[in-house]
Amino acid sequence: MARIAGVDLPQNKRAEIGLTYIYGIGRARAAKILEEAALSLNRDPLELAAKKIRDLSDEELNKIRIIIEREGDVEGDLRKRVQLDIKRLIEIGCYRGLRHRKGLPVRGQRTHTNARTRKGPRRATIAKKKAPGKK
Repeated sequence: MARIAGVDLPQNKRAEIGLTYIYGIGRARAAKILEEAALSLNRDPLELAAKKIRDLSDEELNKIRIIIEREGDVEGDLRKRVQLDIKRLIEIGCYRGLRHRKGLPVRGQRTHTNARTRKGPRRATIAKKKAPGKK
């Protein structure tokens, strides 16, 4: 079981995809890490399959670990930094901080319709009483 930055990587995934399971590493950064560790990306479908996580040797995994530690924050440190950034915005009372506090979209999206992910499920509307009919 390959474990990097406190995350168990999936054994059957290609190395490039498996690294994206670590918070803070996307496809581009994973490709850069593998290139720096001198591992083949092998994206061409006609060539032999690229190395999977289970095929990586301990030496290769250690190279990847060292590169990730050297490059910057991932997993817990990055999550903590993001939360502190949001907390700072809320404390200084800027527009983005107010949007975070209210649980609304922060980056200028419309909220009249949509934004259900941030706003949560719709609240049920209260049915109005019908006015008595004219005779």
